[in-house]
This record gives sequence, C-alpha cells and structure tokens, in this order.
Amino acid sequence: MPEQSEVRLDDGVRLHVETSGAVDAEVTVILLHGWTLDARSWHRQLAALGEAAGAAVRLVAYDARGHGRSSCMPLRTATLAQLGDDLAAVIEATAPTGRIVLVGHSLGGMTIMEYAHRHPEHFAARTAGLAFVSTTAEGHTHTVYGLSSRITRLIRLAETTGAGVLARCGSWRPPLALLRALRPSIRWLLFGETCDPADIRLVTSSVARATLRSIGGFRASIGAQHRLDTLAQLAHLPAAALVGDRDRLTPPPCAESIAAVLPNTELTVCPGAGHMLMMERPDEVNSALLGVLRQVLDRPRPAGRLTPASPA
Repeated sequence: MPEQSEVRLDDGVRLHVETSGAVDAEVTVILLHGWTLDARSWHRQLAALGEAAGAAVRLVAYDARGHGRSSCMPLRTATLAQLGDDLAAVIEATAPTGRIVLVGHSLGGMTIMEYAHRHPEHFAARTAGLAFVSTTAEGHTHTVYGLSSRITRLIRLAETTGAGVLARCGSWRPPLALLRALRPSIRWLLFGETCDPADIRLVTSSVARATLRSIGGFRASIGAQHRLDTLAQLAHLPAAALVGDRDRLTPPPCAESIAAVLPNTELTVCPGAGHMLMMERPDEVNSALLGVLRQVLDRPRPAGRLTPASPA
C-alpha cells in the first residue's frame, strides 16, 4: 500500500501525497493529475509502473492545492505559476536526491511546464524524462470543444463568467447529487467513444472533492499559458506525448505542437479516445510511460547523486 503523507507549503496549504518505493531509489516518477481531478486518476499507471519497475523506481502522486484531499488556498494563489512552485516543493520533500521523471495529465502537464519555466536550474539538475498526457502548451488556443467557432466563443464567455463566480466561493465543494445529474455532460466533455461506468464514477467523485475556488480560480491562468519556448529548451530529454483524437479539451494539435518542439518525443494519437486517456487507454499510456522510464534507466547514472539546486 502507498504511504500517505502531507507536504505543508509556505502559505499554509497542505498537499496530500502518496508515495511508494525507497526514498533513495535511482529514479522517482512523479504523476500530476488534471484540473478538478485528483491523484486517483492515475491508479492504473501506478499499479503498472510499480509492478514493472521494481525497487529501482519510487512513485509519487499528489493532489494539487484545492483538489482531492489537499486543502483549499487563497484565491491569489490559484495560478499555474503557484502550481509550478508547489511541484518544486513536492520534489524537495518526497525525492530530495536522484533523477526524476515527470508525468502530467492536462493541468498536470501545464504544471510541469511552469516548473521548468520558473525553476530552470532546479529542473535541469533533477529531471531526466517527461510524459505529457492530454495537455497543451498553448492555453485555450486549440480548444474548440469539437463545436463551431461561434458556439465555442459563447461557451468560453459563459465559462469565463462562471469561473469568476465559482472562484469567490472559497472551500465549498460541488454537491455530489448535482454532479451525478450532470454525468451525461461530463461524459461528453471528457470521454471519447467508450466509457467504463467505473471511470465516470471516479471522475464524478474527484470533481466533488475539488473546491469551487480551484474549479473557477485556475481558469484564467490555464487559458493564458504559453510555454512552447520553455519546452524547446528541453529537447534533449526523452519524452512522450499522448492525445485522443476525440479530445474536446486538448485536441491533437496540442500534442503535435509539443512533439514539434521536443524532437525526442514519441507522439501517440489514440483513435476514438477523449481527454481521460489514462482511463480510456491505460495500456497505451502505461507503455509510453515505461518507454520513457526505460530510456532514463538505461542512461548512465551521473557520478554521485544529483542534488537539487535552490529553487528560483
């Protein structure tokens, strides 16, 4: 069973963290979930990596601020920049030495990019591999929800207005009964052609755990982020990018632009899949993560242990 703990941040926010494997393992894989979700979304990947990688690898998954079992936060800190800083703190607390592989879904992938942007020395000293699942480096540039441009503009206006209202609702959480009624809409937005009922129940449960402040507060930052220039500086790292061809939130052009600036990236487009690839296509995601991990483990380990640079 994973070990559960908390990482307490400088602003008092407490992050729920689950770890397995030795703290001095050769490589630590850190998995970051998407917006309104929590670390449980990675359960199939955690099981597969734990079984395949053995003692050489430590696994870390955590709930972002305002999500899951982590505490709520001040509204001013509901930004991708803060999430990048949080990731640096989690690395210090859970994997103080050794190489790391960062795996991000949606918001989690954007968090990795922000960490690389804000903490370049820390990132360079520690990071040995990357995996981006259903994410983007270009904000909402490519997000059209699979609809016409006119309808997309109306949805974005309503979404932005609603996000501002929700952000001011603090630590309240959406009623589970309401979310159950909205399951058809959640299923349409997040999944592709097929959806296991257990997966939609898990997603609904995750959204019910997210604070309204996190649901609304991160929206502006997510839409505005542009980090292709940051990614271009990471071209030497083994990486993977995966996307479903039915993804309404981060469609294939998002992953294609990431792969274009990271020449060592293996790009996988999953036919018929939507935004929740780690649930919809676990075998493909697991294979890609293990591929990156094997490349990292096959590379000579640097002389001595890598020690983290001071955060920027």
